[in-house]
Amino acid sequence: MSALAHRRFLKMHGAGNAIVVLDLRGTDIRVAPEEARAIAADPASSFDQLMVLHDSASRGADAFMRIYNTDGSESGACGNGTRCVAYAMLDDPAMARPVETGRLVLETVAGRVEVKRVAERSFTVDMGRPRLAWNEIPLRDPFPDTRRIELQIGPIDDPILHSPGAVNMGNPHAVFFTDRDPDTFDLGQIGPMLENHPIFPERANISVAQVRGREAIKLRVWERGAGLTLACGTAACAALPDPEL
Repeated sequence: MSALAHRRFLKMHGAGNAIVVLDLRGTDIRVAPEEARAIAADPASSFDQLMVLHDSASRGADAFMRIYNTDGSESGACGNGTRCVAYAMLDDPAMARPVETGRLVLETVAGRVEVKRVAERSFTVDMGRPRLAWNEIPLRDPFPDTRRIELQIGPIDDPILHSPGAVNMGNPHAVFFTDRDPDTFDLGQIGPMLENHPIFPERANISVAQVRGREAIKLRVWERGAGLTLACGTAACAALPDPEL
């Protein structure tokens, strides 16, 4: 029997992202990819991202946070999931531990993130600076300007989507800006092709974005390892370095 059997978990939604928080602090239990897939397949614990808390060995960090997608792969960042983790660590009766302030520092495989309470059940996450160098995203080929890379879906003379911006926000993203409503694109069909395009050696999250005003973007996201989701905090951040804005 798995060591995860009968472990308590907390299931929440962050802006539409289905999040499961599993607290393994104080144990030496680790989640295997097949266990993450099994948790995702159970309707009672299905998720877009699984946030697993471990003890941190680093000074100044409150926990080490591992992030799993539905296919069992790991992610380096999840903004909405991190907000859910903050609630669990600060407010949930079974998971919360004494913290002097409403501020947490969490370690991930991609680095540290800081999250602060701004109101009751409301948290803000510092997602860090976007990484735009082609080898940090990473991309297979060198590009001097990753805000427009050579990639398209559809005929050469009439592409459906083309020239996305690429950025790393703890995980790789490609953002296609378009004048059309993102809902008119069959992202369920083209998302997997783009996610697994050879130009992305670590695969990528795929977004279709429409600028609707100086402070408004409509975004539809195909998440790497998870598929279509209702929200993605890192994708929202990935859209902002683009010169369209």
